[in-house]
Parts: sequence; C-alpha cells; structure tokens
Amino acid sequence: MAHQHDVVIIGGGNAGVSLAARLARYGVRDIGIIEPKEHHLYQPLFSHIAGGRAEVKEAVRSQASVMPKGVAWIKDHAVDVDAKARAVTLASGDNVGYGHLVVCPGLQYGWDSVPGLAEAVHSPYGASHYEFELAPKLWSLLSGLRSGTAVFTMPSGPIKCGGASQKPMYLACDYWREQGVLEKIRVVMVQPYPTVFGVPEVDKELDRKIAEYGIELRTNSELVAVNPASRQATIRNNVTNTTENLTYDVLNAVPPQSAPDWLKETDLPAPGLRDGFVEVDTETLRHVRYPNVWSLGDAAATANSKAGGALRKQTKVLATNLVAARKGHPPTMKYNGYSVCPITVSRNTVVFAEFDDHYRPMPTLPKVPTWKESRLAWWVDRIMFPQVYWHLILKGRA
Repeated sequence: MAHQHDVVIIGGGNAGVSLAARLARYGVRDIGIIEPKEHHLYQPLFSHIAGGRAEVKEAVRSQASVMPKGVAWIKDHAVDVDAKARAVTLASGDNVGYGHLVVCPGLQYGWDSVPGLAEAVHSPYGASHYEFELAPKLWSLLSGLRSGTAVFTMPSGPIKCGGASQKPMYLACDYWREQGVLEKIRVVMVQPYPTVFGVPEVDKELDRKIAEYGIELRTNSELVAVNPASRQATIRNNVTNTTENLTYDVLNAVPPQSAPDWLKETDLPAPGLRDGFVEVDTETLRHVRYPNVWSLGDAAATANSKAGGALRKQTKVLATNLVAARKGHPPTMKYNGYSVCPITVSRNTVVFAEFDDHYRPMPTLPKVPTWKESRLAWWVDRIMFPQVYWHLILKGRA
C-alpha cells in the first residue's frame, strides 16, 4: 500500500474536512483525506455572487489552509473501493489502506445529460451559479438585462440544496424592481415538483414572493433540451408529457446531478440499485454490509435534503459513532433527518426553511416561524454563516 491510515476520508469538501477536524478533536490521530483540488469552496455563497450580493473572493480558500492540523492530505482522485480488502484505488494507480473508510466525494454534474446544456451555459446568454466560475458571469447577465425573458431551471432527482436553484432569481427580480425594469422582463421558473419547494409553510411564503415579482412558475416541469444558437429552451411537463419552447435572453440552468460514476461501479451502493449512493443506516450513517465503511453528505443514501445544514448534524453523529466503533462499542447516536435551506427572496431578506427527511417543518426554535421572510434571517445566511463555516464548522467545532 502506498498509504495506510486508521481513518481514510474520500473527499475534502465540507463533509470531509469538518469530519476530519471533529475526529481529531475526539482523539483520532491517524487520518488521511483524499482530495485532488487545490481550492476549497463555500458553495452557499455562489447564489449571492450570482445575485450581486457577494464577492468571488469570499467563497474560496486554499485547500491547504482548511486542512486540519496533523491530517494527511492525499492529493489524488479516488477511482475505486475494495471494501473486502479495505483499500481505495487512486487515479495514479496507488492504493490506500484503511481501518475505517468515510465516503463523501459529493455529487457530479451531468451537463451532457441534457442536449445542448453544456454549450448553452458557456454561451453569451447562459450561465449556472452551481459552477463557481460561472456564478459571476450570471450576475453580469442578470444585471445587464433591461427587457426580455429570463429562464431559471431546476432538474429532477437529487441535487445540492434544491432551494438554492431559486435564489439568484429572487435577487435579480428585486434588483430589476429597483431599476424600474421588472415589468419589462418575463421571468420563468421551471420546477420539477408539484410545488415550488415541498414544505407547505415555505411554499406559501415563496408563492407570495413569486406573485409579488410576477414570476411564471412551471411546476412538474423540467428542461430537456437547449438550442444555444436560437436561444431556445425546451421544457417538458412531466404530467401531461407535453413540451414548449421558450426563447430566452438569459438562461440560468442547474445541471442534473448524481453520485460519481466511479462510486456507482463499487460494491458500496445497495445491491441491484447502482445509483451510486452509499448504502448506510440512515440514522447511524454506518454502511449496512461493511461495518468499517461510513458515509455522509451528498453521496450517502439518506432521505434528507442534501444541504450543508444537514451535513453539520451528520458530522457529529458519524464522528461519535465511528469513535465508538473503534473501541468495539455499537453506534448509539442517531441522525434525525434535519436539513435547512435559507432561501434569499430579496436583496436583504431570507425565508429560512428547516425541515426533516419527510419535508415536515423542524424549526430549531419550535415556536418561531422561521419560514417567514426576515431581514434577520438574511443577516444569518449572508453574514454569520460564512464566518461560522470558515472558523467553526471546518474546525469541527459547530
């Protein structure tokens, strides 16, 4: 083995770094993180960048600067896991042995799964705030629009923080209203589900904002093709199986997402269900068949909404249970399905959605309706959370 560690973590994003830091605080001394990227990104700020409310530099740090002290950084891609041999194969051909393995490589973007989409978001009229490099481009397009049609799309299936797909749209509408041009712009939101979000209380608040801005909401619909040359987006209604072509002046598309292809080919997903998501007990986050394999975050087969707020809860559960397992004790701490999505609905207000894995409200303060539009929630999301992320979460202290 080129490397051998007591705990090996695949992925150096939020999940991997914050978990490693917490495990180190809990006394685990031999940890390795497999992560090829040189930069670490705080994705919740991408929406604010795309809406002209944050600077690019606020969302990025060097990977070296966020790695926990004493943790080995393996700068490579994982391409396979042999759970029986307790080994991870790297793109370089090296192998990494482990006592316990945590799989959290995040999701991959399927740009090519929608014909024309990859070309469209790199054209002069398209962008996607789910890509760090394209987020500032989106703000340039939105802020420069004075009339025409802006289309915002969200795909079906699992994605990172589904509510984030809507945030630049509301930020842009509020900006256009300030500029006196909102009535000249047709805004279309394409949503694959029956309602705009899925939590009834949140839906009511978002529906109010949608009516306020005059947004055309297409529910049960999704983007199935794009013609960048003619600037036409083909939208399919999945209930009626009919399509319509929308000519756009700005297209902001969220790509379809899935578990990484290499993970789909391993033995870690459920047998017969090669969707790539790691088969774990949804409460303990331990693999169902391999007791020394764990998973959290976007790549875990849990039912919760895939968001950083869910991950913060999962990290503490997994770290506590993994430490217990190393001592020969059964895992006792349980993840309760909590997730949170702050949805920016104007340039200074946020709807704070907290809910469980059945999309039932789960507010941190039970008697406080956090789903109501609030300036305080904007401050929490835009000002407080980034500081908590860089200075507490990534250090395993939140």
